[in-house]
Amino acid sequence: MPDQNSRPAEPWVIAFHTHCFPQRIAGKAMPILMDECGARAAFTNGTREELLAAMDRAGIGASVALNIATNPRQQRAVNDFAIALNAHPGLYAFGSVHPDAPDAVEELRRLKEAGLRGIKLHPEYQKFFVNEPRVYPIYREAARLGLITVFHAGADIGMPVPVRCTPAALAEALPQWQGAPVVAAHFGGYILWREVLEHLCGREIYFDSSYCAGRLPLPWAKEILEAHGANRILFGSDQPWSDPADELHYLRQLGASPEETALMLGGNAERLLGACRFPCDD
Repeated sequence: MPDQNSRPAEPWVIAFHTHCFPQRIAGKAMPILMDECGARAAFTNGTREELLAAMDRAGIGASVALNIATNPRQQRAVNDFAIALNAHPGLYAFGSVHPDAPDAVEELRRLKEAGLRGIKLHPEYQKFFVNEPRVYPIYREAARLGLITVFHAGADIGMPVPVRCTPAALAEALPQWQGAPVVAAHFGGYILWREVLEHLCGREIYFDSSYCAGRLPLPWAKEILEAHGANRILFGSDQPWSDPADELHYLRQLGASPEETALMLGGNAERLLGACRFPCDD
């Protein structure tokens, strides 16, 4: 990580979508996840230390580390890790709740009291459809608490159809947040980018750019950017699954103005998170 007393180079870069795992389980979790998605290798070993080192190499000043409760029993342990991770300078950890956990709504309050700024929901791993009314109380409580809700959006290469968070279904659910911040990962919907243009562009929702370098054709990404606006795009890398340097290069190839690029690289995230540059009083 950069020296905490130094000023980061302009623009300040915040990777809004990254992951890391507790040291004790990273060695087991990473091969399983790679097998599920057919990956030959990951960019890092999935630990906090590797995340921080990769940030340093790429010139990233801060990262949002997204955690996912893949079953109800795991919910508290995942969030305990997120709370501890959130205390590390340069990291903003998001927690997670599982829709089948009987205390999911109460857990949101615990996360808010612990100082976390948001949650990650993954409809494919957590086996719910984004527009199911049974999960709406979670959305409404997250909005009431001022938490940011991040979704894995679109297809997941490790999961079978049907896709549980399509752009159309997410658009249907959006009124539940009543304007509170929602982020659709992977430029609004992995692989379903033409549907993103139809159903989500121009709506009150953010897209992150994670895992799109070499996957989302640049002309399509430019269409989404033009239709949605740079003020609602967040840089993300999806580390350890992608090289943040590649993802940064991709975002800079979108042809946006320097001012728009600065918003996407960090300005929008800074506003959403209430983040501050090093040194930080947070």
